[in-house]
Parts: sequence; structure tokens; C-alpha cells
Amino acid sequence: MHITWLGHSCFKIEKGGYSVIIDPYKDGSVPGLKNIRESADMVICSHEHGDHNGRECVRVTEKTDCPFKIISLLSFHDDAGGTRRGESAITILEDGDERIAHFGDLGCALTEEQESLLTDLDLALIPVGGFYTIDGKTAGEIVKKIHPRKVIPMHYRDVDKGYGYAEISTVDDFLQSVGSAVFLEASSMDTEKDYSTQMIVLEPENI
Repeated sequence: MHITWLGHSCFKIEKGGYSVIIDPYKDGSVPGLKNIRESADMVICSHEHGDHNGRECVRVTEKTDCPFKIISLLSFHDDAGGTRRGESAITILEDGDERIAHFGDLGCALTEEQESLLTDLDLALIPVGGFYTIDGKTAGEIVKKIHPRKVIPMHYRDVDKGYGYAEISTVDDFLQSVGSAVFLEASSMDTEKDYSTQMIVLEPENI
């Protein structure tokens, strides 16, 4: 699969000419990021907050030959059973060879059942910024439990490049929790490529 980080929690996932965009943000909803103007065959939104449900920003082509099996796991946007920020879904995409999961705005620990379903992923896209989601330390603990082969952090702030919400943290706490990472200085990667480390930090395409 080919993975492109558009920014914040928005990724474009491509396989054999078919593309899925997960969690596009609405125009102007994420500081420091350009508006999304993309086309894809499917759009998936983990929940209905404006920085994740900008469906109108993606032109949908609606091909019928989707190569993915898609599984949605209900979770919560906070650590109080959704009473503060509601629900958010974890999305698993399987193509018969690889399994990747987009964790949405996960704000709580995983259940034992979720941990079982998410163990040994080929790629995990996980929020690390805290405040609205789990923080870097909690994300690191989840990664150590489920053992994904590759991890891309998302939903964090970059002070130098000027993107992300002021309330959320940088990627640093997460990287301190999990150890070494490779900074690709690119917005895209291929899941089958060996990057010599589990942690991969991308540059958002829309800065």
C-alpha cells in the first residue's frame, strides 16, 4: 500500500489504483495546514468533528472494485466513556497481504478485544498529541502492547513548521516513549519498504 499524510489525521491510502481518504479536515479547521482538495474512491470519517469529517473536500469517484476489507471498531474520544467528546472509530483496512489501522481520535485505553484485533498490524496510524486524544506516553504504551511493524504518529503540533492546535503537544513525548525513529522528510511511504525502524515520521503534504 502507498500511504500519504495530508496532515493532522488525514491520510490517503492507495492500492492497485484504488484510493481511500480517512479523516479529511474541513477548510480552515486545522491551523497551519492548506485546505484539502483531493479525489478518492472512498472517504471514511472516524467521527463527526470538523477536523475529521470534511467529506465535501474530497471528490469521490466511487469505483466498485475496492481491494480492502474494512473493519470499524467503536471507541471513545475521551477517557470518560464518550461523555465529554463522544465516540470515535478505529478503522482497519486489510488487502489480503497487509493490515493497517487508523486510530481516529482515540482518547482512551484499548479494550482487551480491541488489543487482540489490533495485534501485529503492518502499520498503525496513531494520535499522539494529547488533550483531545491520547498523549504520546499512552500512545507509546499501546504500541508496545500491539506490536505493529510500522507506526506513523499523527494529530500533533509542530512548532517550527507552524501547524497543529496550540493545545496539543509535539511528537517529542511519543518518540521519547518508543525510542528511535526515522524522519523521512517526505509525505508518502510504501508499506512494503524496509525503513530499518518501526517509527516513521512523515511531513504533512498540506503545509
